[in-house]
Amino acid sequence: MVTRRAECSCGQLSATCAGEPVRISVCHCLDCKRRTGSAFSYNVRFAEADVTIDGRALQFTRTGEQGGQITYSFCPDCGTTVHYRIDTQPGLTAIPAGTFADPSFPPPFQSFYHRSRRCEWVEITAKPLTKFG
Repeated sequence: MVTRRAECSCGQLSATCAGEPVRISVCHCLDCKRRTGSAFSYNVRFAEADVTIDGRALQFTRTGEQGGQITYSFCPDCGTTVHYRIDTQPGLTAIPAGTFADPSFPPPFQSFYHRSRRCEWVEITAKPLTKFG
């Protein structure tokens, strides 16, 4: 079984994930752009039972564009978001893929707000890629 470890910039907060992710996606919504400071976010979802969290975290909850609540858990020392939960996706833990610091991490297979919010210069070449919104 594959085991992957995601961690914050200072190493204090981590998530150890067993097995394969159930979803790998990118999101081009404005809130994800703000959270990452980038043109899009690259995220992975694991079954909650397959994720072990270690370290201290602070939380921030926001309401998404479609009304769901997203609770981000981030390191109180360096500020890196290491995991988050979305109330409309019970049983799953989402993790920003960059926190794995693994250039061979699998590519996304879904792209959200692809047509409506994606910066026109961003091209996602992963295949297959299902595009939403």
